[in-house]
Amino acid sequence: MKIFCIGRNYAKHAKELGNTVPTEPVYFMKPDSALLPKKQPFFYPNFTKDLHYEVELVIKICKLGKNISKKFASTYYNEIGLGIDFTARDIQLECKAKGLPWEKAKAFDYSAPLSREFIQKSEFKNLDDIAFSLEKNGEIVQKGNSKDMLFNFDHLICYLSQFMTLKIGDLIFTGTPAGVGPVKIGDQLIGYIGDRKMLDLNIK
Repeated sequence: MKIFCIGRNYAKHAKELGNTVPTEPVYFMKPDSALLPKKQPFFYPNFTKDLHYEVELVIKICKLGKNISKKFASTYYNEIGLGIDFTARDIQLECKAKGLPWEKAKAFDYSAPLSREFIQKSEFKNLDDIAFSLEKNGEIVQKGNSKDMLFNFDHLICYLSQFMTLKIGDLIFTGTPAGVGPVKIGDQLIGYIGDRKMLDLNIK
């Protein structure tokens, strides 16, 4: 099982981190060990002093595909969930300054907590108008909508499948909106799709 993560898929987020807005999808990957076991709290890693949350819609691949055309892309996923792409921002900035890959800032163990459930895409009236949000300690810190993605779900599936075969169970974290920020021990993060609570995470 592969975990694809799309970077800079919301223009305002790209700009808040001082990045250029991309003309094609930017992606990196996380290993399956980045998933957080259900009901387990998230333990703040000891190798960073600046850990950031990034809430994202997540689609789950439901059939094998390679070089998928856009007109068929929608048949390759049936469910949509919510996840957090935790980022050791201090380490990422160090790696970027040296022109090095930054997997150690993104792909560490338990860096991709996932919602307890996925929602059937048939439950959504419009896949290009899905609101989602993240609360930190009871305050909304991120609000996003799939309509603001630079590259929508189908585009991402087409693009990624040019380079790698998509397999059943693969996950695509589709990018985060503006508002990313730090967490500390004792914080509580709650994620929503619309008004539906999808994720509840305590930082230990």
